[in-house]
Amino acid sequence: ENAMADTVAELLPIIDNLERAAAYSADSSVKDGLVMIFKSVEAAFSKLGVEAFGNPGDKFDPNLHNAVMHSEDESLGEGEITDVFQKGYKKGKHIIRFAMVKTAN
Repeated sequence: ENAMADTVAELLPIIDNLERAAAYSADSSVKDGLVMIFKSVEAAFSKLGVEAFGNPGDKFDPNLHNAVMHSEDESLGEGEITDVFQKGYKKGKHIIRFAMVKTAN
């Protein structure tokens, strides 16, 4: 399990860059291709039992998230995640990478 987690950790920067590129909307054909690649990597991770976590609206958990920014906003809940800079990934109980997030309150 640790060997596979190390392997997946090496692939995470690629996934991050693909996700960023897929958000770029200047040329739809490039975007479509990147989205297909990103979805295929997600499918492969799913088959390997690797799960992504860390979404806006989730409750901050120091066992899963690394808060790198904080804001005060009365319209949001205590410890609510407002932004995700990098998704976290885990396999079973093994955290491969903590989610890098911004929290409120």
